[in-house]
Order: sequence, then C-alpha cells, then structure tokens
Amino acid sequence: MSEKAPWITFRPELKVLDCTIRDGGLVNAHQFSDEFVKAAYRACVEAGIDYMEIGYKNSPKVFPKDKFGPWRHCDEADLRRVVGDHDPVKTGLKLAAMADAGKSDWQTQLVPAAESPLSMIRVAFYAHQVSEAVDMIHYAHELGYETTSNLMAVSNITEEEIDTVLEAIEPTPATTMVIVDSFGYLYREQVDRLYRTYAAALRGTGKEIGIHAHNNLQLAFANTIEAIILGCNRVDATMFGFGRGAGNCHTEILLGFLRNPKFDVRPVIEMIQNHLLPLRKKLDWGPSIPYNITGQLNQHPRTAIEWREGSTPDDFLGFYDKVVSES
Repeated sequence: MSEKAPWITFRPELKVLDCTIRDGGLVNAHQFSDEFVKAAYRACVEAGIDYMEIGYKNSPKVFPKDKFGPWRHCDEADLRRVVGDHDPVKTGLKLAAMADAGKSDWQTQLVPAAESPLSMIRVAFYAHQVSEAVDMIHYAHELGYETTSNLMAVSNITEEEIDTVLEAIEPTPATTMVIVDSFGYLYREQVDRLYRTYAAALRGTGKEIGIHAHNNLQLAFANTIEAIILGCNRVDATMFGFGRGAGNCHTEILLGFLRNPKFDVRPVIEMIQNHLLPLRKKLDWGPSIPYNITGQLNQHPRTAIEWREGSTPDDFLGFYDKVVSES
C-alpha cells in the first residue's frame, strides 16, 4: 500500500519544525509577551512536535533592541526566562534559532550548545552569501549544535547558482538542506525538480532534505505534502499559518495529515484559540489578493505588506496596477 499511497502511513524519521515565533515574529518585529512565547512552547511540547524555532540569533546592531523584541536576538537570558531548564530528552522537543548570513554576529552571539537551551542553529542565506554560510555552519557545529542550510529565495536564482550552492554545502556538517520558497511562488512541478536536484547533489552525505513553504498562492500545505511524498523528512509549519505576509503551511493541518500517533493537534488548536485568534484582530497575515499577486510575479511580499499597512489596504486593483506597471 505504501508504494501506491505513501501518504497513508507515517515515517517515524519525518520531523516537524514549528517556526511560529520565528516566522510570525516578522509580522510584529518579534514583540511577543513572555506569556505568548511560553504558550507556543507548551503547545509544541504537548503536541509532540520535534523542533521549535523560537527566534533569530541576529545582530542587535542590525536589529536594535529598542525596535525589535527579544526573539530577534534570542539572548541566552531571554531563552532561560521563558523555557527555564529546558531538557530536550524529557520534553521530546529540540529548540532552534535561525542565524542570517550578513545579519548575525555569530562569532560572538553563539555560546557552546552545552550552555544553551538551543540544540539547532539554522543558517539562512542568499546564494551570494554561501561562503559565509559555510563558515557559520562549521562554527555552529564546532560549538555542538545541529545545523541546517536554508538557501532563501530559491525561486529567484538560476540552476547554475543552485548547483554552486549545493556543491559548497555538500561537504559541510549541516544535517539538512532546506527548500525555501521565500516568495510563495513554487508549484508542485518546481518542488519536484528542486527536491531531485538537492537529493542528487547530496546523495551519500546523510543529509536530509527539508521544505519551508509560504502561502502566497495558497499552496504551502500542498507543496509540503508533495515534498513529503518525494522523501523530505524535515518540514516546517506555523500555527494558524502565522508568518510574514501570506504566512506558512499550517501546523494544525500538517499534523493531521502526517498520521503519526505521537502528534496531538489539540494543544495547537488551544494555542490558536487563546492566543493567535486575538492577535489576528491586531495583525495582518494570511492569504490575500496583494500577497497572491506578488507570489504570481515571483516577488518579495514587502510591497504587498507595505500596501496592506497603508491607507487603502483593500484597494486590490490599485495594488495590481502599481506592481504590474513596475515589474
């Protein structure tokens, strides 16, 4: 049965990473209360989720602390204040943070993994930053962290650039290479091609392939399913799709699809009801016409975000005419 319908059963090696706080924080400059982050942490533990990306390890010089909340920097004191003496063995949950090439003081911000609640550093970079990304991966690995390689905006670069990045990442200790659909532009066929390209380049290394999907074309869940069927064992999602612009694959929908008995969707629904629904009344995220337009045009959603924050957020026709004339 599994050969004909591989989505019917589950793969125990498939791991879910919830990035509600990290990606959702892009909507409000990571200005979350401790109560909110603690609630997300408890939901991840109780739901049986494998990883929680609790924020960024990015530079306070680039993201000043008077403008950005603590989850843009994930200082050790802030982590301890919220998760206490977090034990990944007892909780079944590993904590992760993302470090951006060009935006992180990684040589000073990262402490040895033995001194931090964090287990994983996810290195995010654009193709032209791959040299720094390789250095970051090696550095974090030497400190004892599990590492991943997240090549951003993959829909906006050439096949030759992708090949060059994969060649550079292949010998590194990164455990996972993530397909990142930053603009929410990919269709199933493109996910197929990227998965096969990544898998072929990394064959024999032991590296897993992951996917991080955005929902501009309302395909984040569908593309994540496609990647899983192809063999992706590392998948990202956010509760209620909370994330920049159109948001992400929904954690609550993904857990139901995976059919792994260790997952319990109820704590996620509780987090949505008690914390995300009230927040949704204050913040704008999720599929809408402006985000759909930027997705179709393979553009960063920043123009749509700015439009949604302006004086005529629902003038969809005006936004369409603007971006099409400028593209």
